[in-house]
Parts: sequence; structure tokens; C-alpha cells
Amino acid sequence: MSNSASIVLVHGFWGGAAHWGKVITELAGRGYGSLHAVDMPLTSLADDAERVRKMVSQQEGPVVLVGHSYGGAVLSQAGDLPNVAALVFIAAFAPDAGESPGGITQEDLPVAAPNLVPDSDGYLWIKRDKFHESFCQDLTADEALVMAVTQKAPLSGTFGDTITAAAWRKKPCWYQISSQDHMIAPSNQARMASRMEPRKTITLDASHASLASRPKEVSDLIEEAAATV
Repeated sequence: MSNSASIVLVHGFWGGAAHWGKVITELAGRGYGSLHAVDMPLTSLADDAERVRKMVSQQEGPVVLVGHSYGGAVLSQAGDLPNVAALVFIAAFAPDAGESPGGITQEDLPVAAPNLVPDSDGYLWIKRDKFHESFCQDLTADEALVMAVTQKAPLSGTFGDTITAAAWRKKPCWYQISSQDHMIAPSNQARMASRMEPRKTITLDASHASLASRPKEVSDLIEEAAATV
């Protein structure tokens, strides 16, 4: 096992870097000192990928890049940098060239699709009273309330932004499927995981927020990827 790699954590829609809180403390307890959680603007795939590229470029040595939800699309777009040694997808989109998160979602609509609502400025939100059942049904009501109130909405157009080249076709990958996911259909997750031929795929009986409800198992997968660096 190696804990010398830098681990860069990339959040998804409706959350910020703090969504990784439990994984951060778990990994820190295992001796990983170079932990970084990037906070993206969620204004476009190009903007978000550039923010991640800048964070990755600042690291010395190899990087394990970890993405949750839409963060997996950002990994697919930005993960081809030379110092990226591994990609880990946590209940995440993994589009191929020419695909978008929105297009993949339409292939198999998730349970919570009706609970998304745009505002007058073009941002897309999860309805406050539907957040718990949509995003994190395996967390406590209090944890869900905090996530709902602090949710970071993406610009709606970001859903349609397409990948130009998929980094997972070049880099070693790991994938975690959430079998009770209401935001990305588990069948879509399984399909994306299968075609990338990851080093390992695990399935957790978890919501979309597996990074918060199952941090030990998620950290185990990240650690397995880091051990190959």
C-alpha cells in the first residue's frame, strides 16, 4: 500500500467539495496527507474541467482523481493529464466522446427526475422537500436537510455539454455502483462501468450519496487505486 499519491476529489451536481467530508477524514486516518477537494463552479463542463486541471497540475507526483456524480464527466474530460495515474468513479457519469450527462440520463430516467426544477436564472435544483428521498435517502434527516439547504445547483446547460475525449479509455479506472441510486439509474451506472473495463467494480446498497453514507467502502476503493501508483 502507498499513501504517497495525491488524491484529488471532484464533487458533482447539487453539492460542493464538503460532500467529501467523511471520505476525507477516513483517508486522513489511513495516513493520506495529500488530500484535495476541488470546488467547481458548475457553470459548464469546460469551466469545471479547467478548474480540475489547474488543481491537478499543482500537485507534485502522481494523482488519483476521484469523481462523484457529474464529477465523473469532469474526470472523463480532464483526467488525461500526464500526472493522473488512476481514475475512480463514485456513482458517477462516465461519458464517452460525444456523450453528455443529460443524454445518458435520458437513456434510462432515474427515479428522482421529476424532482428537478429550474429557476428563473437557468439553474437546476432538487426540490427542497424532495431532496432526502432523491439524493441521500440512506442519510439522516438532519444530514439531508443540510445538503438540501446548501445544495449547489448547476446551470441547466451543463447537462448537455459533451465530452471531447474520454480519459477513462487511457487511464486505469475503478467504479462504484450505487444500487439504490435515485439520481443516476443503476442500470446506466452498470453500463458505463462495464464498457470502461475497470480494474475493479463494486456495488453498494446505497443512495446516490454513497460518498457520505458509505465512506469506508468508498475509501477502500480509492485506497486500492492509490496502491497501484
